[in-house]
Amino acid sequence: MSPDEETRYSRQILLPGFGEDGQQRLGQASVLIVGLGGLGSAVSMYLAAAGVGRLLLADFDAVDLSNLQRQLLHNSERIGWTKVDSAVATLSALNPHCELVPIKRSLSPTRLAELSTEVDLIIDASDNFQTRYAVNAVCVQAGIPLVSGAAIRAEGQVAVFSGRPGDPCYHCLYPDDGHEGERCSREGVLAPLVGIIGSIQATEAIKVLTGYGEPLHSKLLLLDAQTMAIRTLKIPSDPSCPICAGRDGC
Repeated sequence: MSPDEETRYSRQILLPGFGEDGQQRLGQASVLIVGLGGLGSAVSMYLAAAGVGRLLLADFDAVDLSNLQRQLLHNSERIGWTKVDSAVATLSALNPHCELVPIKRSLSPTRLAELSTEVDLIIDASDNFQTRYAVNAVCVQAGIPLVSGAAIRAEGQVAVFSGRPGDPCYHCLYPDDGHEGERCSREGVLAPLVGIIGSIQATEAIKVLTGYGEPLHSKLLLLDAQTMAIRTLKIPSDPSCPICAGRDGC
Protein backbone atom coordinates (compact mmCIF):
# COMPACT_ATOMS: atom_id res chain seq x y z
CA MET A 1 0.00 0.00 0.00
CA SER A 2 1.05 3.55 -0.66
CA PRO A 3 1.41 6.03 2.24
CA ASP A 4 -1.84 7.65 1.09
CA GLU A 5 -3.67 4.32 1.24
CA GLU A 6 -2.20 3.48 4.64
CA THR A 7 -3.59 6.76 5.98
CA ARG A 8 -6.93 6.40 4.17
CA TYR A 9 -7.60 2.93 5.59
CA SER A 10 -5.82 3.37 8.93
CA ARG A 11 -8.93 3.11 11.11
CA GLN A 12 -9.88 -0.16 9.43
CA ILE A 13 -6.35 -1.56 9.61
CA LEU A 14 -6.40 -0.95 13.38
CA LEU A 15 -9.16 -3.51 13.85
CA PRO A 16 -7.96 -6.67 15.66
CA GLY A 17 -8.20 -9.58 13.27
CA PHE A 18 -8.30 -7.30 10.21
CA GLY A 19 -5.00 -5.47 9.97
CA GLU A 20 -2.91 -4.89 6.86
CA ASP A 21 -3.54 -8.44 5.61
CA GLY A 22 -7.29 -7.82 5.52
CA GLN A 23 -6.82 -4.50 3.79
CA GLN A 24 -4.58 -6.05 1.17
CA ARG A 25 -7.17 -8.75 0.50
CA LEU A 26 -9.76 -6.04 -0.09
CA GLY A 27 -7.41 -4.22 -2.42
CA GLN A 28 -6.95 -7.38 -4.48
CA ALA A 29 -10.68 -8.23 -4.55
CA SER A 30 -13.12 -7.81 -7.42
CA VAL A 31 -16.87 -7.50 -6.79
CA LEU A 32 -19.86 -7.30 -9.13
CA ILE A 33 -22.73 -5.14 -7.86
CA VAL A 34 -26.01 -5.80 -9.66
CA GLY A 35 -28.28 -2.78 -9.22
CA LEU A 36 -27.33 0.81 -8.39
CA GLY A 37 -30.52 1.96 -6.71
CA GLY A 38 -31.13 2.28 -2.98
CA LEU A 39 -29.31 -0.87 -1.89
CA GLY A 40 -26.59 -0.46 -4.50
CA SER A 41 -25.95 3.10 -3.39
CA ALA A 42 -24.97 2.11 0.14
CA VAL A 43 -23.18 -1.07 -0.96
CA SER A 44 -21.04 0.60 -3.61
CA MET A 45 -20.15 3.65 -1.55
CA TYR A 46 -19.02 1.63 1.45
CA LEU A 47 -17.11 -0.94 -0.59
CA ALA A 48 -15.33 1.78 -2.56
CA ALA A 49 -14.55 3.73 0.60
CA ALA A 50 -13.37 0.59 2.41
CA GLY A 51 -10.82 -0.15 -0.31
CA VAL A 52 -12.18 -2.92 -2.54
CA GLY A 53 -9.80 -2.84 -5.48
CA ARG A 54 -12.24 -3.36 -8.36
CA LEU A 55 -15.98 -2.81 -8.58
CA LEU A 56 -18.07 -3.88 -11.56
CA LEU A 57 -21.16 -1.66 -11.61
CA ALA A 58 -24.20 -3.05 -13.43
CA ASP A 59 -27.48 -1.22 -14.06
CA PHE A 60 -29.43 -0.46 -17.25
CA ASP A 61 -31.65 2.28 -15.76
CA ALA A 62 -31.46 6.08 -15.71
CA VAL A 63 -31.69 8.44 -12.73
CA ASP A 64 -35.25 9.61 -12.06
CA LEU A 65 -36.55 12.24 -9.65
CA SER A 66 -38.42 9.55 -7.69
CA ASN A 67 -35.09 7.80 -6.98
CA LEU A 68 -33.55 10.68 -5.03
CA GLN A 69 -35.44 10.04 -1.78
CA ARG A 70 -33.21 7.03 -1.09
CA GLN A 71 -30.58 6.48 -3.81
CA LEU A 72 -27.69 8.52 -2.46
CA LEU A 73 -25.29 7.73 -5.32
CA HIS A 74 -27.30 10.15 -7.45
CA ASN A 75 -28.42 13.79 -7.21
CA SER A 76 -30.77 16.30 -8.80
CA GLU A 77 -28.22 17.48 -11.35
CA ARG A 78 -27.92 13.94 -12.74
CA ILE A 79 -31.56 13.25 -13.52
CA GLY A 80 -31.55 11.54 -16.92
CA TRP A 81 -27.99 10.23 -16.56
CA THR A 82 -27.48 6.49 -16.60
CA LYS A 83 -27.19 5.23 -13.04
CA VAL A 84 -23.84 3.69 -13.96
CA ASP A 85 -22.40 7.05 -15.09
CA SER A 86 -23.75 8.72 -11.97
CA ALA A 87 -22.26 5.97 -9.80
CA VAL A 88 -18.86 6.30 -11.45
CA ALA A 89 -18.87 10.06 -10.84
CA THR A 90 -19.69 9.61 -7.15
CA LEU A 91 -17.40 6.68 -6.45
CA SER A 92 -14.36 8.00 -8.31
CA ALA A 93 -14.57 11.18 -6.23
CA LEU A 94 -14.98 9.10 -3.06
CA ASN A 95 -11.92 6.90 -3.67
CA PRO A 96 -9.63 7.30 -6.70
CA HIS A 97 -7.82 4.07 -5.80
CA CYS A 98 -10.85 1.94 -6.68
CA GLU A 99 -11.07 0.65 -10.26
CA LEU A 100 -14.61 1.07 -11.58
CA VAL A 101 -15.96 -1.01 -14.45
CA PRO A 102 -19.25 0.32 -15.93
CA ILE A 103 -21.85 -2.12 -17.27
CA LYS A 104 -24.82 -0.21 -18.69
CA ARG A 105 -27.05 -2.90 -20.15
CA SER A 106 -29.26 -5.68 -18.86
CA LEU A 107 -27.33 -8.77 -17.85
CA SER A 108 -28.23 -11.90 -19.78
CA PRO A 109 -27.40 -15.27 -18.18
CA THR A 110 -24.52 -15.59 -20.65
CA ARG A 111 -23.10 -12.19 -19.75
CA LEU A 112 -23.53 -12.89 -16.04
CA ALA A 113 -21.63 -16.14 -16.45
CA GLU A 114 -18.81 -14.31 -18.22
CA LEU A 115 -18.60 -11.68 -15.48
CA SER A 116 -18.59 -14.32 -12.75
CA THR A 117 -15.18 -15.46 -13.95
CA GLU A 118 -13.79 -11.99 -13.23
CA VAL A 119 -14.99 -11.52 -9.67
CA ASP A 120 -14.61 -12.98 -6.19
CA LEU A 121 -18.15 -12.20 -5.04
CA ILE A 122 -21.46 -10.90 -6.39
CA ILE A 123 -23.81 -8.56 -4.57
CA ASP A 124 -27.47 -8.68 -5.58
CA ALA A 125 -28.92 -5.22 -5.03
CA SER A 126 -31.66 -5.66 -7.64
CA ASP A 127 -35.40 -5.25 -7.12
CA ASN A 128 -36.93 -8.23 -8.95
CA PHE A 129 -37.00 -12.00 -8.69
CA GLN A 130 -35.98 -12.61 -12.29
CA THR A 131 -32.61 -10.95 -11.71
CA ARG A 132 -32.18 -12.55 -8.29
CA TYR A 133 -32.72 -16.04 -9.68
CA ALA A 134 -30.32 -15.39 -12.58
CA VAL A 135 -27.60 -14.07 -10.27
CA ASN A 136 -28.07 -16.97 -7.87
CA ALA A 137 -27.80 -19.57 -10.64
CA VAL A 138 -24.55 -18.04 -11.86
CA CYS A 139 -23.07 -17.94 -8.36
CA VAL A 140 -23.93 -21.61 -7.80
CA GLN A 141 -22.45 -22.56 -11.17
CA ALA A 142 -19.27 -20.56 -10.55
CA GLY A 143 -19.00 -21.55 -6.89
CA ILE A 144 -18.64 -17.95 -5.71
CA PRO A 145 -20.35 -16.19 -2.78
CA LEU A 146 -23.57 -14.21 -3.18
CA VAL A 147 -24.67 -11.44 -0.81
CA SER A 148 -28.39 -10.88 -1.32
CA GLY A 149 -30.47 -7.98 -0.02
CA ALA A 150 -34.02 -6.70 -0.33
CA ALA A 151 -36.09 -3.86 1.13
CA ILE A 152 -39.77 -2.92 0.89
CA ARG A 153 -41.98 -0.67 3.04
CA ALA A 154 -40.13 -0.76 6.40
CA GLU A 155 -38.92 -4.35 6.10
CA GLY A 156 -35.54 -5.55 4.92
CA GLN A 157 -33.44 -8.68 4.71
CA VAL A 158 -29.92 -9.85 3.99
CA ALA A 159 -28.62 -13.36 3.31
CA VAL A 160 -25.20 -14.74 2.39
CA PHE A 161 -24.82 -17.83 0.22
CA SER A 162 -21.37 -19.39 0.09
CA GLY A 163 -21.64 -21.02 -3.34
CA ARG A 164 -20.09 -24.15 -1.87
CA PRO A 165 -21.53 -27.61 -2.60
CA GLY A 166 -23.88 -28.72 0.16
CA ASP A 167 -24.80 -25.20 1.24
CA PRO A 168 -28.19 -23.69 0.38
CA CYS A 169 -28.72 -21.17 -2.40
CA TYR A 170 -31.22 -18.35 -2.89
CA HIS A 171 -33.59 -20.70 -4.72
CA CYS A 172 -33.69 -22.94 -1.63
CA LEU A 173 -34.95 -19.94 0.33
CA TYR A 174 -37.37 -18.64 -2.30
CA PRO A 175 -38.41 -21.29 -4.85
CA ASP A 176 -39.46 -19.87 -8.20
CA ASP A 177 -43.27 -20.01 -8.30
CA GLY A 178 -43.64 -17.43 -11.06
CA HIS A 179 -44.63 -14.72 -8.58
CA GLU A 180 -43.51 -11.27 -9.73
CA GLY A 181 -42.85 -9.94 -6.24
CA GLU A 182 -43.52 -6.58 -4.65
CA ARG A 183 -42.02 -3.32 -5.91
CA CYS A 184 -41.20 -0.09 -4.09
CA SER A 185 -43.01 1.80 -6.84
CA ARG A 186 -46.25 0.21 -5.65
CA GLU A 187 -45.66 -0.51 -1.97
CA GLY A 188 -43.31 2.32 -0.96
CA VAL A 189 -40.10 2.15 1.05
CA LEU A 190 -38.68 4.05 4.03
CA ALA A 191 -35.68 6.04 2.80
CA PRO A 192 -33.05 5.04 5.42
CA LEU A 193 -34.05 1.36 5.28
CA VAL A 194 -32.21 0.76 2.02
CA GLY A 195 -29.13 2.38 3.55
CA ILE A 196 -29.28 0.05 6.54
CA ILE A 197 -29.72 -3.08 4.42
CA GLY A 198 -27.13 -1.99 1.85
CA SER A 199 -24.64 -1.25 4.63
CA ILE A 200 -25.18 -4.73 6.06
CA GLN A 201 -24.59 -6.19 2.60
CA ALA A 202 -21.33 -4.24 2.33
CA THR A 203 -20.28 -5.42 5.78
CA GLU A 204 -20.97 -9.04 4.90
CA ALA A 205 -19.07 -8.72 1.62
CA ILE A 206 -16.03 -7.32 3.44
CA LYS A 207 -16.20 -10.16 5.96
CA VAL A 208 -16.37 -12.81 3.23
CA LEU A 209 -13.55 -11.25 1.20
CA THR A 210 -11.16 -10.83 4.13
CA GLY A 211 -12.07 -13.67 6.49
CA TYR A 212 -12.90 -11.13 9.17
CA GLY A 213 -15.55 -12.12 11.70
CA GLU A 214 -18.35 -14.58 11.00
CA PRO A 215 -20.39 -13.94 7.84
CA LEU A 216 -24.10 -14.71 7.60
CA HIS A 217 -23.42 -17.87 5.61
CA SER A 218 -26.66 -19.80 5.08
CA LYS A 219 -28.51 -17.36 7.33
CA LEU A 220 -31.29 -14.84 6.72
CA LEU A 221 -31.28 -11.59 8.68
CA LEU A 222 -34.71 -9.93 8.90
CA LEU A 223 -35.21 -6.32 9.97
CA ASP A 224 -38.47 -4.56 10.85
CA ALA A 225 -37.53 -0.87 10.90
CA GLN A 226 -40.83 0.14 12.52
CA THR A 227 -39.83 -1.62 15.74
CA MET A 228 -36.11 -2.15 14.99
CA ALA A 229 -36.65 -5.85 15.65
CA ILE A 230 -33.97 -8.06 14.11
CA ARG A 231 -34.17 -11.82 13.67
CA THR A 232 -31.67 -14.24 12.17
CA LEU A 233 -32.85 -17.56 10.76
CA LYS A 234 -30.93 -20.59 9.50
CA ILE A 235 -31.54 -21.38 5.82
CA PRO A 236 -31.77 -25.13 5.14
CA SER A 237 -30.70 -26.71 1.88
CA ASP A 238 -33.52 -27.98 -0.31
CA PRO A 239 -32.64 -31.53 -1.46
CA SER A 240 -34.91 -31.06 -4.49
CA CYS A 241 -33.63 -27.59 -5.43
CA PRO A 242 -33.26 -27.46 -9.24
CA ILE A 243 -30.30 -25.07 -8.94
CA CYS A 244 -27.99 -26.54 -6.31
CA ALA A 245 -29.22 -30.08 -5.51
CA GLY A 246 -27.14 -32.91 -6.87
CA ARG A 247 -23.86 -31.03 -6.70
CA ASP A 248 -21.03 -32.82 -4.94
CA GLY A 249 -21.68 -32.73 -1.21
CA CYS A 250 -25.38 -31.84 -1.56
